[in-house]
Amino acid sequence: MRLKDCHNIDDFRLLAKSRLPWPVFDYIDGAGDDELTRARNTAAYASADLVPNVLAGVADIDTSCTIMGRKSALPLVLSPTALQRVFHWEGERAVARAAHKFGLWCGISSLATVSVEEIAAITQGPKMFQLYVHKDKGLNASMIQRCKDARFDAIALTVDTIVGGKRERCLRSGFSSPPSFTPSSFFSYAIKPRWALDYLLREKFRMPMLETHFQADSRKAMSIGDYFTSMLDQSMGWDTAAQIRQEWGGTFCLKGVMSAGDARRAVEIGADAIMISNHGGRQLDGSRAPFDQLREIVDAVGGKIEIICDGGVKRGTHVLKSLCAGATAASGGRLYLYALAAAGYAGVERAVAILQDEIIRDMKLMGVTSVDQLQPDMLRWR
Repeated sequence: MRLKDCHNIDDFRLLAKSRLPWPVFDYIDGAGDDELTRARNTAAYASADLVPNVLAGVADIDTSCTIMGRKSALPLVLSPTALQRVFHWEGERAVARAAHKFGLWCGISSLATVSVEEIAAITQGPKMFQLYVHKDKGLNASMIQRCKDARFDAIALTVDTIVGGKRERCLRSGFSSPPSFTPSSFFSYAIKPRWALDYLLREKFRMPMLETHFQADSRKAMSIGDYFTSMLDQSMGWDTAAQIRQEWGGTFCLKGVMSAGDARRAVEIGADAIMISNHGGRQLDGSRAPFDQLREIVDAVGGKIEIICDGGVKRGTHVLKSLCAGATAASGGRLYLYALAAAGYAGVERAVAILQDEIIRDMKLMGVTSVDQLQPDMLRWR
């Protein structure tokens, strides 16, 4: 299978699987416990049917929208994801370049393998930094200040990682950051020589948002579960979120909100947006899908806050269904991570172009010429 044979997100997943060592692929592909929620995130979209209008004159359409004060060419956000240079040597640079080309929001993780300063030099488009609250308050302050200096547009505080989920695929493979070569996993790396040579011979693995505070520890092998449990502040509460919003002083988003009550609290503390998200099913298995919770949360906040439906997005129709149900935009991580792992920038560019084409085609088939015409009466629930 080659890049030109990829026509949807599942195709990129298969190509990534063929090119990555299995511990690395399973880190991207896997989720918590029985992985029920991961599957549910996409399956939820099948519970709603689109109801198109016809004879609407759709020769010219506008796919753009405003997300957190910045114009986006599509109602789609490339969610922040960790460790991207583990999957392909270009890492976050490739994703930022693609976001710049298509005029989309680009998310950068606290566990990024490229600095916010370098990302800011790559794209002038809208950028959000995904912040984990560490026990080390100096590290938190350092990250926030660096984002200010790099003129990032928003901070997305992740609130669903008080402890790490039980990711059993990673437990079986021994996957860590950076990857460690164990007797059980050595063969899987050895039979993927292109990945291994890129990893070993190109620039050294780094997590530059951590290393200024932890120095050598940012390159020490650690499982993601251990990172969440040992380094993150489990005492984080609403007061913490409000304090970080004040310290940041700019556009502020909460990522990982799943209940209507928490959505209302987000409004009360002055958040500009929430991302309805279960961390791609990687945390609490058995939790609801974001799309399933979307209508309830939309009703609860009454237009007082922007809502991004995050996770499970594989198709343009998933984006349109999210907007019909009341979301400002949809977002996802795996939708571009598989493509990144498969072919670097060329993969991400092709994946986003496919989703762009699907959104354009689907809007025309729905009989709408702008995204604000996608309304609840265009959706029926099974």
